[in-house]
Order: sequence, then structure tokens, then C-alpha cells
Amino acid sequence: MFFVGAYRALRHRTLDMSVLVALSVGSGYLFSVAATFLFRGEVFYEASVVLLAFVLFGHWLEMRARSGASDAIRALLDLAPPKATVIRNGEPVEVPTSEVVLDDVVVIRPGDKVPVDGVVIEGSSSVDESMITGESVPVEKTAGSNVIGATINKTGTFRFRATKVGADTALAQIVRLVQLAQNSKAPAQRLADRAAQWLVAAAVVFGLLTFLGWYTLGGATFIFALTLAITVVIIACPDALGLATPTAIMVGTGLGALNGILFKNATALEQASKVGAVIFDKTGTLTVGQPQVVELVASSNPVDEDELLRLAASAEGWSEHPLAAAVVDAAKARSLALSDATDFRAIPGHGLEARIDNRFVLVGNAKLMGDRAIDFGVLRSRADELEGAGRTVVRVAVDGEAAGLIAIADAVRPTAKEAIDRLHNLGIQVAMLTGDNRATAERIARELSLDTVFAEVLPGQKADKVKELQATGKLVAMVGDGINDAPALAQADVGVAIGAGTDVAVETADVVLMKSDPVDVLGAIALSRATVRKMRQNLWWAVGYNTVAFPIAAGLFYPLFGLLLRPEIAAISMAGSSFLVAVNALLLKRTRLEGIRRYGAS
Repeated sequence: MFFVGAYRALRHRTLDMSVLVALSVGSGYLFSVAATFLFRGEVFYEASVVLLAFVLFGHWLEMRARSGASDAIRALLDLAPPKATVIRNGEPVEVPTSEVVLDDVVVIRPGDKVPVDGVVIEGSSSVDESMITGESVPVEKTAGSNVIGATINKTGTFRFRATKVGADTALAQIVRLVQLAQNSKAPAQRLADRAAQWLVAAAVVFGLLTFLGWYTLGGATFIFALTLAITVVIIACPDALGLATPTAIMVGTGLGALNGILFKNATALEQASKVGAVIFDKTGTLTVGQPQVVELVASSNPVDEDELLRLAASAEGWSEHPLAAAVVDAAKARSLALSDATDFRAIPGHGLEARIDNRFVLVGNAKLMGDRAIDFGVLRSRADELEGAGRTVVRVAVDGEAAGLIAIADAVRPTAKEAIDRLHNLGIQVAMLTGDNRATAERIARELSLDTVFAEVLPGQKADKVKELQATGKLVAMVGDGINDAPALAQADVGVAIGAGTDVAVETADVVLMKSDPVDVLGAIALSRATVRKMRQNLWWAVGYNTVAFPIAAGLFYPLFGLLLRPEIAAISMAGSSFLVAVNALLLKRTRLEGIRRYGAS
């Protein structure tokens, strides 16, 4: 296998460990054949065999050590149940989970694991989704609710229709992300690969110089000089250098997956360690992301409170903005009958307009009303008071006249302050990005002790704010969850999407947090720093090992101290060096990410 590998490497004009092993074993064996049949001399048959035995044994040790790095993938795969109960020909039938197909009706009883993703069509229950989302509180499921494969049903019985099976399930996507990250190369690994090729070339040259130096200048025998040359070539095998970063990356990405932190590639894993500033999108990251209507102020002319809310909710029903959902939910809570909207038009960053029951309704911020020359008169001071108290004020106009105000508030996440304080302790600048008015943004900034606030930012301007912070010379991470966060996530040096975010945000980001918890940003940075630390330790060991090993193998200390290495001992040393690198990477598993819950933990 080493000779075949060497042939392939040379065909592609590359130098690797196979070239060194083939060269050392081949030269020793061919010299032994010549000594047997052509001239008298020491033979190296047993040395060649022992050398191969030790090299293969070293590979076996490395593979055993590296196999531990894939524990995360096995643990994730084990979350899915092996069997599923589906309805076939009107009867429940138990089949392997791999045989569940789209639109199958799946039966879930108390204590069952959900086999694939789907939508509940009958029954109700509470489902523990902690192994996927990290949230410990069971989620109530009724008809129309989404269920995720690998989650655990707690109480009731329900049936759901399979919407994602096989490689399309959420669990399969998580496994795919981990595998892609483990198979990708970090910038440090690409540097190590180039260094390994130079090391192979240096080993060959140094081996030849060792032979020529001892044989021609040192007056040594041919056999002695050849033995030292072979020893130099063997001990220089760059296995340790080649393993230095891949093993750390495999362990780091696996540990992240077990803690709900998915790095999409090794570059993101390495870059996160260098982050000097973090920008949080406000809604859904620093706040709960479920704003609620807290106050209504109607002008009485032309509408009262209920009519104000009904008209606004009828128009907002067409919008995907979180504030729109709050208005619609408030109207439903009052059992108000909503009407269909016509001539609907969204005005990005400002609001919307629509015709409701033949009345022209305008819903949005102060700038929109100012652009349409709508005077809010006495309501203006009340709006200022609400905004000064940190409320988001939605203004409503009907048929060109000021109709009223809708005050909305979004609660700050309980862990947001802790996350920001701990980021500050690491020397990281923390900023917030929001489309809200400055008064609301600054209230939250004071509450969370933020360093920088970007308020009243339109969706198209978010990427520009990331560039603005990057211009200060800091490596910037952007944390978001919405569709309009995607350009900013792409612009950032490290884009971080929370798991509850949109598919677009998750697809654009470099890191995906399965829980909607700001503390996990800190966990991602801490894991990245620990992984990079292991990579550096391994690289220093690999370089240091070769720096010390070369002169010993070349016999430079033999004249003074009588210190020599046999090829067999060199093989043991080379294998041991590689094994130590792999074991050091596995020690990364002992890293504790404070406050982060491991998947599958009770």
C-alpha cells in the first residue's frame, strides 16, 4: 500500500508519507538483496519488516484515537428511532424508519420517538424537543403543529403526516453539517499540508546529504552511512504534522454538535477564535422575538380602539414582520373579525398600505406618516412618551387622517445580559442592530450594557453596518435569525444563525446555534479558541519533534555522545509522535462549555 501510495503521489507531483516509507523500506530491501547475491554485507530484511510493522501499528493507533472524534455523529444518529408505526391500507404497521416515505401517516404513542419530520393531523400531546432545540420545556402539539424527528412524545397520542424523510430531516441536516465541517480544511491545515510536502523534500535531501557526509567525509562504511540515511528518511515522516489540525477539527466540530453548536466548515471554526466584535440583531436574538401589543391609543375620530386594532390587523395579516404578528394576535385575543385586504403594498423599512372595507389604511412608522403628510397632532406627544419608555409605536392612518397608535414591546431574553457581560470579559465589543427607533434601542442598550447601537436601520443597510465595524480593524461576527439578516450574515467574517431562524439565514451563516440563546455565541467562541489552541499545540509539537529528530537521526551527536538511532527505533518514534498528536486533540473533549446543555443529556 505504501508503494502504491508513493506511485500515485509522484504521478500527481506531490510528496507525502508514502513516498518516505517506500523510499526507506525500498532502499533497505534492495540493498539487502544486493548484499545477499552480489557482495558481502549487513542485510536489512528484518529492519524493513519491523519498520513496516511499526508504521502500520502507528496508523492503527492513530485511527483508534481519531475514531473517537466521530462519537458526535454516532450520538446524533442514535437519536433517531430504528422503527416507525405508519398507516398502510388502513392498518398500523411497524416499519424501519428508513422506509418511511413522504405523506405517510405516522402514529405516535406516549414515550415514542418521532421518526421523521412532519405536521400533526390528528390528536394532541406535549413533545420534548430538547435533543434538537435545546429547550427543556416540552412543546404542546395540536393539529397543524410541526414535529421534528428524534424528539420524544410525552403524554398524548397523535398522528402526523411525514413532510421530510431520509436526508431531508432536521436531524440528517445536522449530521451532514457536522460531516462537512469535519472533512473541510482550516487555513492552518492548508499551511500544514504545504509544510509537510516541503518536509518530505527536505527529508530526502537531508537523507542523501547524511549518506554522502558520512561515507565520503566521515570515512564511515557504506552500510553505516546508508543506515543513518534510512533513519533520517523514516523519522521525518510528516504524519504528526498532517494530523495536527484535522484531529483537533474533528473533535471540535463533534463537541460543538453535541452542544447544539454547528460549525459548517473548519474555516469558521478557526475564524471564530479571532472575533473582536459581535453584532446581535435585536429581535429574536437579544429579545424573545414575540412582541406583544401593550397599549392602544385611538383618536376616536375616525375610529375607536377596537376598530383601530381591527383595521390595522386586517392590513398586517399580509405582512411577515414580527410586529405584524403581534397586532394580529392582539386582534384575535379580542375576538375581532378581520377583513380581507386589497391593494396591499409593503413599504420596506417603513410600513405598509392596504384597502380594508373600502377604507385606505396606512400602518407604519413616523417617517412613513411624515412622507404622506399625515399630522398626528396631540397624539405626537403620547407617541414620544411611549417611545421614551422603550415601546415600539406603530402609527395608523385611515383615509388620510391620523387614527391612533399601537404600542408594542418585546421582552429581553433572560440570558442576554449574562452573554454580553461574559463577552465583555473576553475583551469583545458587543453591538446591537435594529430597525426600531433610537429610544427603544437605547433603552435595551442601557439594560444590557451594550457598547454600540445601530438603530433605525433598514434591511438593506444591515450589511453596511457590518462593514462599518469591520473598518475599525476588528474581525466581526454577526448574529441573526431573519431573512433580512442574510446579507449581513454573509458580509460578516463569521455569520451566526440561531436555530429558530429562517432557512435563508441558516443557509447563509457559517455557524448555526440550535437554541435561540445568546449564551451559545459565547460557547461557539470558547470552543473555537480551545480548538485553535489544540491545533497550535499539535503544530508546535510536530515541528519541534522534527527539529530535534533530524540531527539525532543524522548521527550528528554520535562523535561526541555515541548517540545513534536504528531505523526500527525511528519508526517507533515517528508513530509515537503521531499518536501523541491524536491523543492531545482528543483531550479537547474535556473542554467544558459552561451553561451549554449537551444533546441527549437527561
